[in-house]
Amino acid sequence: MQTRDPNAPSEPSHYAAIELPTLTRTASVSRKTQETDVHVSVNLDGQGRCDVATGVPFLDHMLHQISSHGLIDLTIRATGDVEIDDHHTNEDVGITLGQAIAKALGDRKGITRFGHFFAPLDEALVQVTLDFSGRPHLSYGLEIPTQRVGTYDTQLVREFFVAIVNHSQMTLHIRQLDGINSHHIIEATFKAFARAMRMATETDPRRAHLIPSSKGVL
Repeated sequence: MQTRDPNAPSEPSHYAAIELPTLTRTASVSRKTQETDVHVSVNLDGQGRCDVATGVPFLDHMLHQISSHGLIDLTIRATGDVEIDDHHTNEDVGITLGQAIAKALGDRKGITRFGHFFAPLDEALVQVTLDFSGRPHLSYGLEIPTQRVGTYDTQLVREFFVAIVNHSQMTLHIRQLDGINSHHIIEATFKAFARAMRMATETDPRRAHLIPSSKGVL
């Protein structure tokens, strides 16, 4: 029986010839208006490190879900006119985060592009499906039973996702399959969004240097 020379070089694996792009998908964006001052830094290839302070405690809690479950390193500093209400800060954080994600993705070459996830949280179950299509669209199907969670106006959940969709240029569908607790419904949404985004932004080794579109551009 023929034996293999232990000093001979090993045979290349199936993907040995495929050179993946260097993962340096980071971005920092600042946005300052007469109502808010927001700075966001993201690393899409991070480990879920999160350092956020927006002045809106419940929003901070949800941003931690995006970072932790999306494995995105996220730093956010925001000040705003929260003495009026949380609306402007909530919206402008969504705008600036969306801009940072778009900037970090660049031309979106090599990404999987599509992502989906079902996230349960006790009785709540939420499905998120998204596409980094370059075409902003939100289909929002949450039915949150209370007007507030703590001091946070639950109408602001939709406003946050409108802002992030428009400025990251993604198509986003959110469906609530079950749930009666407002906190559970919202948190399940952010967790599902994080995991779907993680899937969509991961590199596809079979087309690592290609735009994931039959049109050749997103």
